[in-house]
Amino acid sequence: MSTDELHDVALADWHEAVAAAQATGFTFFDWLSAVDRTYDEAAPGYDLVLRALDVSHEGEGRGMRGIRITTRVAEGEAAPSVTDVYAGSAWHERETHEMFGVEFADFDDGSGSGMRPLLLPDGFEGTPLRKSFVLAARASKQWPGGKEPGEGHDSAKSPSRRRVQAPGVPGPDWGPR
Repeated sequence: MSTDELHDVALADWHEAVAAAQATGFTFFDWLSAVDRTYDEAAPGYDLVLRALDVSHEGEGRGMRGIRITTRVAEGEAAPSVTDVYAGSAWHERETHEMFGVEFADFDDGSGSGMRPLLLPDGFEGTPLRKSFVLAARASKQWPGGKEPGEGHDSAKSPSRRRVQAPGVPGPDWGPR
């Protein structure tokens, strides 16, 4: 088990810090995501987090080293893309853009298509992982197990349901009398 090095950097230093991590052996990109900080009235925005691993000593029994680099992105600011450092970050940047609304300057996944939808259906409006996103209420339905097959309405007489013990609970005839 490895413990990650933790680095908090200014947004202006984000790209440089990620490139420095890659250059110093953290060559395996693990993930990138955001933490919504819209509840922070003084500085609403996001914490952008990237994790990378140094796997160079894995075969020697010394395990992996990890690094987490975090920066604060203010509401309305764009974060520098790190797709030129870790090509695998493109998917994560697209997901973070779509789910949180974080913009990435100079995003390039090699397709020439730019920042396009990844997970949500066409025409979806909003950013569902933001704390301010209002979830639509679903119509509630009666639970299908509310009545046994063959049971009618409350006025109809039917045999009572068989009582079943929960798994692991001994039956009433178990134990000393």
